[in-house]
Amino acid sequence: MVRQHTSTKLASLSLVAAASLLTACTTYTVRPTDGASEPAVVRTINQDQPVVTAKMAAAREELGQMVALQDRLYRIAAPLLINNADLCRSQARNLLGFTAKNRYSYSGEYVDAATAVLNYGDRLEVASVLAGSGAAKAGLKQGDILLAAEGKELPRGANAETQAAGILGPLASSNKTLNLMVERKNVNVPLKVPVTRACAFKIDIGNVDNINAYADGQRVLITRGMVNFAQTDEAIAYVLAKDMAHNILGHAATTRSAYTVASIIDNLVTIRPDTSMLIGSAGVKPMPQELDGAADRLSLYMVARAGYSTAGARAFWQRLTTQYPATVLNGYTANHPSVNYRLSVIDKTVAEIRSKQSSNKPLVP
Repeated sequence: MVRQHTSTKLASLSLVAAASLLTACTTYTVRPTDGASEPAVVRTINQDQPVVTAKMAAAREELGQMVALQDRLYRIAAPLLINNADLCRSQARNLLGFTAKNRYSYSGEYVDAATAVLNYGDRLEVASVLAGSGAAKAGLKQGDILLAAEGKELPRGANAETQAAGILGPLASSNKTLNLMVERKNVNVPLKVPVTRACAFKIDIGNVDNINAYADGQRVLITRGMVNFAQTDEAIAYVLAKDMAHNILGHAATTRSAYTVASIIDNLVTIRPDTSMLIGSAGVKPMPQELDGAADRLSLYMVARAGYSTAGARAFWQRLTTQYPATVLNGYTANHPSVNYRLSVIDKTVAEIRSKQSSNKPLVP
């Protein structure tokens, strides 16, 4: 099971509606004691309304925005992860293809937000289903409550997410299918879920506005600022694939930056990151041009194999470089400064891919 803070529930749920207060009321009837025919008197006593503080309201809005962005990343990343399993070398795994959360997946005021906005309780609930995965094909749906796997009851409560991962992970790695029991609209539903071979990279949203993306060998993080800059799904796919390629090629280990980048990712996945960690280069060394070019080449093949067009890649990276040059120390170009070399690799690779596509040759770099 891939563990991420994801759910599409926010896509159709108004934050204003989610923050609305419900009025609880009690009614009782007073009847005449003398048997007269006068009408009964119905009185309503309004109980105190629950109080939503400004801090709670802000937390609900922040959580909603973060979850919506995370869900978009999962949707874009799905074909990149699944269609490139054979390129991921040792990082390919058997995955169940869904994420699950409960209210305790968050902390502080976000426990309230998870309950109010996402309707999470003690039980683990399917937050997102990876498009094209075995879970999607089996009919697992967002909002399904996880009850049992292979007849074993799944945990609930404060540590349920971690405990469930410890149960589901080994089952997925050793079986072709997994028998799940879920609750859907108060009805128990048995599902036979095929495992999905995919690149086992954790995909995260970074809750900051600098224009950057990070890969530590196991994870890929793209900042909120980069998502807003990229705008289109295709452009976001270019960024995600580029950092997946860095992971596949082992560049974090080669450049000895895995620990530094991992600490940055750990910080940025929190709902309120410490932005002081991003001052200057944040300790990240510029990527050598040969490594960067190799990642560009592999990433374009991954993009094409996932069904995205490679035609806009050069224009996107050129636009990023122009608007956020290497002098912006906490931006992407500062960490990937060999722009002209990268663009030449991109041009050559796009032409190579087009040639293979036109002649129906396998898209293998």
